[in-house]
Amino acid sequence: MAASAARSRRETRGTPSKARADRRPARRARRARAPVTGPAYITRRIPTYELVSAEGLALIETHAERILKEIGIEFRGDEEALRLFREAGAEVKGPRVRFEPGQVRALCGTAPRSFTQVARNPERSVVIGGGNTVFSPAYGAPFVRDLEGGRRYGTLEDFANFVKLAYLSPWLHHSGGTICEPVDIPVNKRHLDMVYAHMRWSDRAFMGSVTAPERAADSIEMCRILFGAGFVEENCVILGNVNVNSPLVYDDVMSGVLRSYAAANQATVVVPFILGGAMGPVTPAGTIAQAHAEALVGVALTQLVRPGAPAIYGNFLSSMSLRSGAPTFGTPEPALAYIAVGQLARRAGLPVRVGGALTASKVADGQAMQESADSMMPAILGGANFILHSAGWLEGGLSMGYEKFVLDCDRLGMLHVFMKGLALDDNAFAMDAFHETGPAEHFLGTAHTMANYETAYYEPPLADCKSFEQWRDEGEKDSLQRASQRWRELLAGYEAPAIDAGVDEALRAFIAERKGAMPDMWH
Repeated sequence: MAASAARSRRETRGTPSKARADRRPARRARRARAPVTGPAYITRRIPTYELVSAEGLALIETHAERILKEIGIEFRGDEEALRLFREAGAEVKGPRVRFEPGQVRALCGTAPRSFTQVARNPERSVVIGGGNTVFSPAYGAPFVRDLEGGRRYGTLEDFANFVKLAYLSPWLHHSGGTICEPVDIPVNKRHLDMVYAHMRWSDRAFMGSVTAPERAADSIEMCRILFGAGFVEENCVILGNVNVNSPLVYDDVMSGVLRSYAAANQATVVVPFILGGAMGPVTPAGTIAQAHAEALVGVALTQLVRPGAPAIYGNFLSSMSLRSGAPTFGTPEPALAYIAVGQLARRAGLPVRVGGALTASKVADGQAMQESADSMMPAILGGANFILHSAGWLEGGLSMGYEKFVLDCDRLGMLHVFMKGLALDDNAFAMDAFHETGPAEHFLGTAHTMANYETAYYEPPLADCKSFEQWRDEGEKDSLQRASQRWRELLAGYEAPAIDAGVDEALRAFIAERKGAMPDMWH
């Protein structure tokens, strides 16, 4: 009797391969009709990895304090920053500023532990800090690369394309900033076009210009047009990514930009950029202490400008080849540093930003994906709240890759699932499926499987899991070829989010007025 029932179940369900084949066309049709959606940001359900003991963290902080007191940090050409630090009790001699132990940490005390960056579409607003993680595209590349066109200088069209691709990805949460440099636009005017592209072709949160204080001011003014001046005064709507001139220097451009964003109650991401052995020591502990000191001083300046202004404790640490001087990525030393940096930021009570899918590879090959995965995972384990360079990074940041972008987004989808943790509810334990099958039976046709099969496992769109014969018959396409086809299909189906016509007209008028007020500058 039991054997007869088991045989009946097998006949009803069919073989596993036949069941999959029967369902495949319907599944493809449903997916084609389904909108591309995803969460506004990740609320992590997995713990952070605590690499360094409390005693070890205190030791790093002590050495950072020694750097600030014994060596100091220079603010070059920014008399206002020097005045603010002097009035706060720091020792200022020329451009050099030195601090007593505990002084900088105390100045950072008014910065919020987390904050909301409001998006044009309120449903896309992101909460940065606490147990949340926000993925943002790569940033700053002068070149772009795709399979057919190869490597070339980026244009405004490329910039807009990447904004659209970021908007279309359910796994990115942020539109980013300078996704690539549009070198076909004059240097002193391109920031206007870039900020407008984020505002017009996406409704996600975005970043503004940091290449000059007046360009930061333009970015903020465009936000006042988009959101309303009163709203911007009370809410964070834009981020500025400010790099420290490591080692231990802020030039007047970076500190001036930092002050501009903070004065407007907008967020700054304060980022020491350190390649170990060049802009910092070769030993990770010394580099981490240096980065901690540099980041905290930048956050302290934001609070002297406007107490309570949002700020992110940023970090970009990488290694380098001491034989050639070339930067290297995906190596173990920066991975350990990222985890320690996350711990230090949490002790300081600040949101933390680290790098993402980083690689030195020139193309989206095996090296690129290995290094990117090995750079991204410690950022996740270390509890990063804002991850810049989550998609598209190639060639040590010199190139933005179209194929790399969509491949990285596939990886981000996996991380979304990973960070949800392990479900332990009644559905997850599937006791009804055990009762339905019994011993020696497959689960493919059970009611539990049919109810869960579309969401049970993340299926990366660009991975090929077909049989060899099917893969061969469909052209033997590798991941790069599939990714090339994917980004082109995405752009072909792109539809711009709606925007108020009056607001759009006002933005365009502002851009025209600003561009008309200055001659073109190409350097």
